[in-house]
Amino acid sequence: MRMLKSVLMLLAAIAMLSGTAFAAGKKIVVATDATWPPMEMVDKEKKIVGFDIDFLGEVAKAAGFTVEFKNTAWDGIFAGVESGQYDAIISSVTITPERQKKYDFSMPYIDAGQILIVPKAEKGVKLADMKGKKVGAQIGTTGAMEVKKVKGVELKTYDEVGLAFEDMAAGRISGVVCDEPTAIIYALQKAEYKDKFKIVGKPFTKEAYGIVVKKGNKELVELLNKGIKAVKAKKTDVALKKKWLK
Repeated sequence: MRMLKSVLMLLAAIAMLSGTAFAAGKKIVVATDATWPPMEMVDKEKKIVGFDIDFLGEVAKAAGFTVEFKNTAWDGIFAGVESGQYDAIISSVTITPERQKKYDFSMPYIDAGQILIVPKAEKGVKLADMKGKKVGAQIGTTGAMEVKKVKGVELKTYDEVGLAFEDMAAGRISGVVCDEPTAIIYALQKAEYKDKFKIVGKPFTKEAYGIVVKKGNKELVELLNKGIKAVKAKKTDVALKKKWLK
């Protein structure tokens, strides 16, 4: 009995030590599609920057791990986490019931919503007003899913949301649906578009972003949640919102 107790105590100690090592020094490889400003993008120095990048950096500090970011195209980003090419995804990923069946998520870290952007001459103020017209969205996003729901509106998908705005500027589509922070950047701040586009109506979805991990990786989910809770407790996320989500 004493030997059994000793063995159990040893195993428990090893488990505790391994858990501490995971939290204290593990490097997490994280994929992001850096084409979605101001959440994730590439700056003039070719560095990946944005709210999500800074936020996860703070989460890593709080939880005691390091992060390596990999710029990854959206159309293959989920397959990569499934196959183990990286440990997690932070890329403005909305938590949906469909995605939760395939992947595990951290706790929500920020709220967002889909919104419609149109040329200034367009009279439509909501998706239902765009019947008989083409509306663009990035492929596989909740924006594309919302456009699909509206009968009579033709969805045109793009690998990057910036390509949708280029098409709208050229008159090939009549609207774009994307997350509100990204809409603000493209429609109100980019010099080449701010005189051409406008945001109409209010966000018509309520969404929460989460960090994606491979199904069953509960240890990583717990580590991420530990960091997210600490960042929110310090209100560091509020400061980052002021920095990026102007």
